Amino acid sequence: MTASLPGRPPIVDLAGWQAARDELLAREKAHTREGDAIAAARRRLPMVEFDPAVEVVGADGAVPFLELFQGRDELVVYKHMWYDGAPHQGQCEGCTNAAWHVPDAVYLNARGVSFAVLTTGRWDEVAAFTEFMGYTQLWYSVRGLDAPVGDSMGSFTSFVRDGDRAFLTYSTTGRGNEPFNPTFAMLDITPYGRREAWEDNPGGWPEPARMGGPEGGSVVQTCWYWRSNVDGDADWGPASRPVPQWTRPGVTPEKTLGRQGHCH
Repeated sequence: MTASLPGRPPIVDLAGWQAARDELLAREKAHTREGDAIAAARRRLPMVEFDPAVEVVGADGAVPFLELFQGRDELVVYKHMWYDGAPHQGQCEGCTNAAWHVPDAVYLNARGVSFAVLTTGRWDEVAAFTEFMGYTQLWYSVRGLDAPVGDSMGSFTSFVRDGDRAFLTYSTTGRGNEPFNPTFAMLDITPYGRREAWEDNPGGWPEPARMGGPEGGSVVQTCWYWRSNVDGDADWGPASRPVPQWTRPGVTPEKTLGRQGHCH
């Protein structure tokens, strides 16, 4: 921080900071307790039974949905949006963000919960994308299937089984997906936060970045840091990629996203 930032929080000694921190901590604890109460209500939601014999397509071909439980009683899936025919850089940046933060389900598995990623893409395209991204999660195509297996994408959904019966228990989307992305929580404890337009920040704090949009020109994007160009600058133009893709071997700027618009 420098004196050139007008409106910054007051500068105090450590004791003054601790007093303000303790006051905020009381609010944080209340927030945690309310979250616990909401989680308790979530566990009491009614369930929807569906046919677990419906087939999804994965690396080993078509398998019944029940197989995704891998013998466990609980299952969490992320439903990844898909643009048919789009190159890797043209796939959904928000879904790439989410899937990238669950690289291994070992702790879920230890608790008796399986994890998989579902998408409506054709399996040949999905297989190429997952190989490019280096994903180790189990992916399946649910193309053409109805809810609750193949309904709207961009969400986390949980299921439970009772023998050969399966039930939908919960689903969330939008900012409800954030618990699966620890980056958001980490940014929220930094002085500048996420630097998104909707945030309530002290006057003079850095503004959200402006960047090139898919149609050219300069725009302010809420989740501006989800895509970048080869130089690491926020950019939603044709030469951009979802940020994790720049860690893939040999990636280069491209001329087209291969799709219309963007999603997040």
